[in-house]
Amino acid sequence: MSKAGSKSKPRQKAKESRPAWKRFFSFIASPVVRRLILIVIIVVLLYVLWDDILRLLGYGLIIIGISLGLLVWMAWRRPQLVGVMKHRWNWVLGGISLAFAVWGILSFFPGEGILRQATLGGEFGKRIIGTADAVGALRVAGLILLGVIFVVPRQVWNAAQNGWRLLTRVFRNLARVISRRRAPARAVPLEATSSEAGAVSGVEAPSTQRLESSGPPVWQSEHEPILTPGGWHLPPIDILDKPAEVKLDREDIDQRARLIEEALASYGVEAKVVQVNIGPTVTQFGVEPGWDRKYKEVREKGKDGSYETKLEEVSKTRVRVERITSLANDLALALAAPSIRIEAPVPGAPVVGIEVPNTVFGSVALRSAIESAAFQKIKARSKLAIALGKGAGGEAIAADLTRMPHLLIAGATGSGKTVCLNSIICCLLLHNSPDDVRFIMIDPKRVELVTFNGVPHLLAPVVVDTEKAVKALRWLNQEMDSRYRKFAQAGARNIEGYNKDRSPGEGLPYLVLFIDELADLMMTAFDEVEQTLCRLAQLARATGIHLVVATQRPSVDVITGLIKANFPTRISFAVTSQVDSRTILDMVGAEKLLGRGDMLYMPTEASKPKRLQGSFVSDAEIERLVYFWGNQRQIAVSSVDFDEVTERPSGVPRQVGAPPDPLLEEAKRLAQEYKHISTSFLQRRLRIGYPRAARLMEALQQAGLVEEGPPETEKS
Repeated sequence: MSKAGSKSKPRQKAKESRPAWKRFFSFIASPVVRRLILIVIIVVLLYVLWDDILRLLGYGLIIIGISLGLLVWMAWRRPQLVGVMKHRWNWVLGGISLAFAVWGILSFFPGEGILRQATLGGEFGKRIIGTADAVGALRVAGLILLGVIFVVPRQVWNAAQNGWRLLTRVFRNLARVISRRRAPARAVPLEATSSEAGAVSGVEAPSTQRLESSGPPVWQSEHEPILTPGGWHLPPIDILDKPAEVKLDREDIDQRARLIEEALASYGVEAKVVQVNIGPTVTQFGVEPGWDRKYKEVREKGKDGSYETKLEEVSKTRVRVERITSLANDLALALAAPSIRIEAPVPGAPVVGIEVPNTVFGSVALRSAIESAAFQKIKARSKLAIALGKGAGGEAIAADLTRMPHLLIAGATGSGKTVCLNSIICCLLLHNSPDDVRFIMIDPKRVELVTFNGVPHLLAPVVVDTEKAVKALRWLNQEMDSRYRKFAQAGARNIEGYNKDRSPGEGLPYLVLFIDELADLMMTAFDEVEQTLCRLAQLARATGIHLVVATQRPSVDVITGLIKANFPTRISFAVTSQVDSRTILDMVGAEKLLGRGDMLYMPTEASKPKRLQGSFVSDAEIERLVYFWGNQRQIAVSSVDFDEVTERPSGVPRQVGAPPDPLLEEAKRLAQEYKHISTSFLQRRLRIGYPRAARLMEALQQAGLVEEGPPETEKS
């Protein structure tokens, strides 16, 4: 016999030995009997109180029954659905709201029999709607809307946004139609402006008719163009493309920070990365130098009589910054980076900045820089606000051209100079009409700035001939002198004071000169170009004339000492050597830039340059901007013919060559005193060097005083 059978017999004997009343109560307490008793009690209560319950709830009993049945089924057959209800609580609330709405709808219909005194929804349904009129209908509609919001909140939110956009677009179009009907009609074309100065540069300027025939613009603006007091429409910001953000891997950045700390520790330099500034091109790791500690050995006698040697700290000093900067190549090797730049220290922070190139390069859209708070703050007080780009920490950098007051840009070919010029021009075109700013553009390369031909801001089509470029500089000098005479007659100190109480058409506009390649002009007429630029840079600020000069050859024969002294604000893109970097910035660092808009910006008030990623504007955006301005029918703007300028301005030397040597008269006297003289003879007698003696010898030969021959001899 099994053990289970032997154990079950005592249990059966124990049950049979219990009294009968105990066996009866245990039978009543069984689960099946309890459930049957509960069902019987519910049925009896419903039978006794049916009339009152039906009058109170009406056909809402069906809703309650369905709800209770679902709950019992879920608890009995699908226990996992209870957990789903906890996460989808909004569905439960939405279902309750929709059930109350159905209950309220039943209350709008009269009942029969017992429900004749109430409605199909009973007394409870009447409480839901209040009264069977418009107020009750609004209550039911509110319950339905609330239920839908709870069940599908995201879809409701998207539908609401789309509806709001549709309404705003409809009202904006209506307002635009009304404003166009009220605006005065002006029908003065711009063809005269382009045709009058068409022969200046030798390049045909695109006319307004050709711009119109190119078809409608491919962009759609959601903003109404701003109407200026002079009747011009400023382009909306939607004319520029929306920026696309590039996200970097945070784990990769944290790993680089650990690598920097480990690499410095391996060379005996204690340091810690305390801040990380993520930029579009580089990431700047702020490294806080640690301590350089010195220890000495101390022998102490223990309790057991043995001696122990311990290290005791004697002194500690901060790690010198030179120890970190000298490890630039080692850090680049540890980080597997092409090159890194160390800024020691970071201005305004007690850290050393290590700038490491990002694995993914991102560009800075011009629109994102213009929409930044830094640019809007400068734009509120100045008409010549320009968006330069974003710094190493991702912060937007803007500047005021009136405070620079002139800008010098240098960098190797393909580093981003022309894109920087285009972004500056587009910034000024977006926020200024021809009544505010006029341009003179000089482009010896003939392919970069010619795109802006056709905008009414140009005083003349883009100048591409170097001889006419020199004439344009002469005209600008004359215009500066003319403005100073006007200021003296009006008793004004600068252009702001002169334009303060004048109407939009009577004031003087700002003049901005753009030169895309200075080296070509310096090769053509070195002395006149240098002296003219220096005179403009020294005196033209008060008259509202500003210079933006770019060159791809930052050598000392192009960017001379006089030009550097008069252009305190400079931008350097990637250059090929430290010599070029010292020429433009007076310090090294530009040779380590990455190109493609990576630049060092040296403002007037700063002692160190700031690394930026320049703002980028595409060719399509430039074409839209030129199309917008070229197709406006406005008052004809004045133009200038630089060919009529023949006289050199005052202060500019008339001779292109070097001035005569002061020792030339003494050399002529020696030539008359001796029959034959040579270069070495002039060196000995005049005590000068060989190059100067050779130049004097050439001058004497041109004058016909001497001929090359044997060594000198005295007259007989």
